Amino acid sequence: MESASVTVGHGEEHHGPPEANQSSRIDRQTLGILLFIVSEVMLFGAFFASYFFIRVVAGSGPWPPHPFELPVAVAGMNTAILVSSSFTMHWALESIRRGNRRGLQMGLMTTFLLGATFLFIQINEYVHIGFSARDDAFGSIFYGLTGLHGAHVTVGLILLGIANVRAFRGHYGPEAKDHLGVEVPGIYWHFVDVMWIIVFTTVYVL
Repeated sequence: MESASVTVGHGEEHHGPPEANQSSRIDRQTLGILLFIVSEVMLFGAFFASYFFIRVVAGSGPWPPHPFELPVAVAGMNTAILVSSSFTMHWALESIRRGNRRGLQMGLMTTFLLGATFLFIQINEYVHIGFSARDDAFGSIFYGLTGLHGAHVTVGLILLGIANVRAFRGHYGPEAKDHLGVEVPGIYWHFVDVMWIIVFTTVYVL
């Protein structure tokens, strides 16, 4: 089967498929992470649909149903920790945009530590909460939603760890193309934070 040929000016021929056009408004890495986040929103949406279905089936009784009790105060403190990490992530990105490498390093390191603290507290909550994923439908959906988010935090920490190593090696610069390794993990991390606010509000507060 012969490959297609395209004339590329001055009588020259280019064999194979034409080169893909690249948008001047958004780079491929940013577009990729945004499309990935859209798919993750749909994944979380399926879990939320299951959660609300279980809650509707439970009727008008107390929620969470007896004998489940959730540590709302601990989860609220953990929420504050994770939300604050979004601000330090923004600080890191703005620092490198201004050429401030020290601010970048401090912002990334602080974000990583806050995220790790959040994950540690969540694991500790699992240890002491008093029920497991096998205990009734509520236990399953509680661990399903919070565990899914915890898995995303873990992925985010891996990305932040890589960004930290690169930052301390001086890999990033103020030009837009030179700090995509900070911006892309930052977009993902903000998504993780926003999603936790929704999980916390839905599961612990409402």
